[in-house]
Amino acid sequence: MSGSADRLPRLLALVPYLMSHPGAQVDEVAAVFGLSEKQLIDDLQLVWMCGLPGHTPGDLIDVSWDGGEILIDNADTIARPLRLGIDEASALLVALRVLSATPELAAGEGASDALPRVMAKLERAAGEGAATVSSQVAVDVDAAPDALPRVREGLTRGRRLSLRYYVPGRDEVTPREVDPMRVVVVDGRAYLEGWCYRAEAMRLFRLDRVLGVDVLDVPADPPAEAEPIDVTRGVFRPSPTDELVELEVSAAGRWVAEYYPCEEVTELGEGRLRVTLRARDEDWILKLALRLGDTGRVVSPPEMAETVRQEAERALARYAHQS
Repeated sequence: MSGSADRLPRLLALVPYLMSHPGAQVDEVAAVFGLSEKQLIDDLQLVWMCGLPGHTPGDLIDVSWDGGEILIDNADTIARPLRLGIDEASALLVALRVLSATPELAAGEGASDALPRVMAKLERAAGEGAATVSSQVAVDVDAAPDALPRVREGLTRGRRLSLRYYVPGRDEVTPREVDPMRVVVVDGRAYLEGWCYRAEAMRLFRLDRVLGVDVLDVPADPPAEAEPIDVTRGVFRPSPTDELVELEVSAAGRWVAEYYPCEEVTELGEGRLRVTLRARDEDWILKLALRLGDTGRVVSPPEMAETVRQEAERALARYAHQS
C-alpha cells in the first residue's frame, strides 16, 4: 500500500497502531504496513501536522522517531473507534436494506449472506435506538412482477430488450428498444439504464413503470458514445416542455437550488430564495413540496399551489386521525 490513493486509510490505521504499540521501531512498523522506512517517515511527518481544529501545538499530534523508536502522543481522538449517531446508523441500515432488496445489486458472490451479517453487526454496534428507527422505515424497491428478472436476463445474455414503458407526464405507453447496460437504485427505486433507440440516447427507465419486457434475440450493441449517466444528483433531467414551477424556500430549504437544475434562483434576504424549476409531472412537484414542509411553498402556477395545499390538508387529517 504505497500509492497516494491508499495514504489516507493507511494513516488512519497507522495512528491507532502506534498508540497501541508505544516504542515500536521504525523498521518493524514499516514491515507491518508494507512500506520502506523512507515512506514510513514521510507518513510520520504528515501525521505530525495533523490534529484538531485550532492548529496550535496543543491541538496537533505529537510524534517523534529519534533513534528509530516511534513515540506518539495527543492522538487519543483519532485513535478512538468511530461512534455513529442514531441518524447516521439508521441511514446506513436503510441503505443496506435497499441493497439487500435489489436482486441485481445483491447477487454478487456471498452478498446474500454478507448483507444480513453486516446489518446485524451495525445494529449491535449502534444500539437499540438506530435499529428501532430503521426498522420503522419500509424499504420497497418497486418493480413490475417480471420486469427485473427479464432485465437481468438481458444483461446476463447481452441481449437487446423490448419494453412497453409508461410515461406519466404524457399519460401514454411507449414502445422502446433498449440495449441494457446496468441496473441502478436511486432514492430507493430501481432503474434500468441503457441505450434507447427511440430517443437515440442513454435513458433511465423506472422498473415500476415497465409494463412489459421481452428479451430479443439481438445482441446488445450500444454505440461508442453511450456513457453511464451520473445519478449522484438524482435522475431528474428537465425538458424544455416541462411546466415551470416557482417556489419560495426558507434558509432550511435552500438545498433545493443545489440539488435540482433550476431555471432561475433569486435571493430574497434572510437566507430565503425564490426558485424556478421545471417539474416533470404533478406527482413529482407534489412530493417535493410535501418534503419541504414549512421550509418552502409553491407560488405558481396557482393551480399547483392549490393542489399542494389540499394534499397537505389530507395528510394532516390522516395524521390527526391516527394519533
